[in-house]
Amino acid sequence: MPRIVTDARQFTADRAWGARDLAEIEGASVRLHWTDQPYKWHVNDGAEVFLVLDGQVDMHWREDGREHVTRLGPCDMFLAGVGDEHVARPLGEARILVVEKKGSV
Repeated sequence: MPRIVTDARQFTADRAWGARDLAEIEGASVRLHWTDQPYKWHVNDGAEVFLVLDGQVDMHWREDGREHVTRLGPCDMFLAGVGDEHVARPLGEARILVVEKKGSV
């Protein structure tokens, strides 16, 4: 049965990076996250699509031993491949749609 999600901008969770599972597509999870705290440096075991829906997030990543950062706002995406080390640091509250291999960090 089709679903319509109309409350993405108001979604909250009981803890930082809490999520609402939206769908599973061929081994990938689609989740709506809410946070007001940084995540942790990590490396995914599969590709990740990170789409900011609401708020701002400073996305940090390491490449060739150097740290880089860019600020993401609504409708901005960060695409991480296998082995890309990164961390998301929101500026206040943010809502993010994440598509990644189910069970990934």
